[in-house]
Amino acid sequence: IRAKNTWPEKALRSSLFARGLRYRLHVKSLPGVPDIVLPKYRAVVFVHGCFWHRHDGCRYTTMPKSNSEFWREKFQGNIARDARHVEMLSDLGWRVAVVWECSLKNSVEGTAQIVDKWLHGTKARLIVD
Repeated sequence: IRAKNTWPEKALRSSLFARGLRYRLHVKSLPGVPDIVLPKYRAVVFVHGCFWHRHDGCRYTTMPKSNSEFWREKFQGNIARDARHVEMLSDLGWRVAVVWECSLKNSVEGTAQIVDKWLHGTKARLIVD
């Protein structure tokens, strides 16, 4: 299981780059080490896998049958950590977008267009699902 440079992340990065957007990757000095950092827009993008980050109502958010108590705690910890990182980044003045893996499976270009539009707008947060 990879933490960075996953196919959904690479697909979104490629599409954003083709749109002329320039970014930095995995900036360790920011809370949560965002997948994509766009300093010009003071914005970060997290590309979340539906399974690991528990995308609510998504068909890819399944629960393993064995050792279910361990997995339940693991997933609850992931959700809490994600929320904490979003709050910390917001407190530091960063705009935060969360792009779910399933939205990229449906349409990479459509998702990139939504992110691009958000970057040029004024909304502080974006969730693409």
